[in-house]
Parts: sequence; structure tokens; C-alpha cells
Amino acid sequence: MTRPFSEDIRERALARADAGETVRSIAEALQIGPSCVTKWKNLRRETGGVSPGKIGGHKKPVLSGTNADWLRKRIHSGPFTLRKLPPARLDQETISSTHKSVSRVRLRK
Repeated sequence: MTRPFSEDIRERALARADAGETVRSIAEALQIGPSCVTKWKNLRRETGGVSPGKIGGHKKPVLSGTNADWLRKRIHSGPFTLRKLPPARLDQETISSTHKSVSRVRLRK
């Protein structure tokens, strides 16, 4: 994964934009994409700053609580395939998930 541009280059780009330079000329001069300049302008307008947002982090599991408990019981009760499980049960429960999220459920609490 790539790293965000530094705040220095963001501020230089926005200073040029404030001076009236076009987005494309700023992008060419600083060797960045034109969309970066536009996104930074929007970011500054919405938040008042140009700091990059958080990258990465923990994503909550899709299946948790009673649904995960049911799945653990089903796993321990006998053989089945993950490909047949979601349409058979999870769609009835109106749980939006993928085979990958089903396979990530921890077997133990």
C-alpha cells in the first residue's frame, strides 16, 4: 500500500491553487495527479485541514453475536460446505456476508 503525500506538498499545491493556478498545471509542476489537488481542496473545505486520514486499522467482523454462535454450533454438529451454508441459512436471516467472512468466524469465543 502506498503512503499518503506529505502535508508539505499538500500545502504547496493548495497555495498554488489559492494563487489562481489551474489544477493541471499544479499537478504537472509537483508531479502528482490532478485528482490529488482536487481532493485536497475538497478536504480543506470540508475539514479545514489537509492532514491525511487514518490508514488501515481493525475491521469489525461481519458475523458476530447470535449469528456467530449459530455458525459455531453448526460447525461442531457435523460436516457441511461453506459454499452451501450462506444461501441455506444466512439469506434466511437477512445477513449480508461472503464466504470469506463465514470462514473467518472464530470457532472458540
